[in-house]
Amino acid sequence: MFAALGTILDLADAALAGAILVFARVSGVMILLPGFGEQVIPARIRLALTLAFTLVVWPLLTPELLRTDPARPFLAMLIIEATIGLMLGLAIRLMVMALQIAGVIAAQSTSLSQMFGSSLTPEPMPAIGNILMLAGVTLALAMGLHVKIAVTVARSYEILPIGLPVPAEDVARWGTARIAEAFALGFSLAAPFVIAAFAYNLALGVINRAMPQLMVSFIGAPAITAGGILLLMLAAPVILHFWGHRLDLTLADPLVAPR
Repeated sequence: MFAALGTILDLADAALAGAILVFARVSGVMILLPGFGEQVIPARIRLALTLAFTLVVWPLLTPELLRTDPARPFLAMLIIEATIGLMLGLAIRLMVMALQIAGVIAAQSTSLSQMFGSSLTPEPMPAIGNILMLAGVTLALAMGLHVKIAVTVARSYEILPIGLPVPAEDVARWGTARIAEAFALGFSLAAPFVIAAFAYNLALGVINRAMPQLMVSFIGAPAITAGGILLLMLAAPVILHFWGHRLDLTLADPLVAPR
C-alpha cells in the first residue's frame, strides 16, 4: 500500500510541476495578449484569466508533452517557459502594432495627426490609429481569440517541448522577421491613404502652377480632411478584413519566422 501511495505522490508531483510550467508559458502570453493583457484591466482579473487559460490548456497536453528533464533545474525551466510565452504573445501584439503603424501613416498622409491627436496614452497616437486598434482588438475577440490562443499555446508544445531552451540566434532571427513583417503590414494597410495623399498633393501642385494667385492651401486643407475621413469610412472594413486574415495566419504559426 505504501509503495502504491508513493507512486501516486510521484505522479501528483509530476502533474503539479507540469501545471506550474504550463502556467508560466500562459503567463508570458497573457502579458502581451491583446484584449486580455491590457494595463487597464485590474491585475487580479488578469491573474484569474491566466489561471483559466491554464486550466484549459493543461488538459489538452499529453503526458509525453508534459514530461520534464530531471537534470534541468526547475527554475531554469520556468524561465524558459516564460520566455516562450513572451514570444507567442509578442507575435500577436505585433499584429496590433501593425494597425497602430497603419493609423499613424494614414494620419500623417492626410494631415489628420495634428488635428485629431490623442493625449490619453503615454505615447500620443492619432485618432485613426486608436480607431483601427480598438476595432482590430474587438474584431479579434469577436472571432474567438480566446479559443484560438488556447489552441495555439497547446500546439506550441509540439514545436518547443516543455523546458527546451531556444537558441538566442533563432530568437533574434525570429524577432527581426516579425518586426519587419509588422512594419510592412502597417504600410500595406495604410496604402490607400498614401496613394490618396499623393494624388491630392499632385493635383494641388498642378493647380498652384496654373493659378499662382490662388491660395490652394486654404482650399485644399478642408478637402484633404474630409477626404481622409471619408476614405477611412470606406477602407476600414477592407483593412480589418485583411488584418483579421493575417492574424489567423499568425495564430496558426506564431513561432515560425515569416519570409
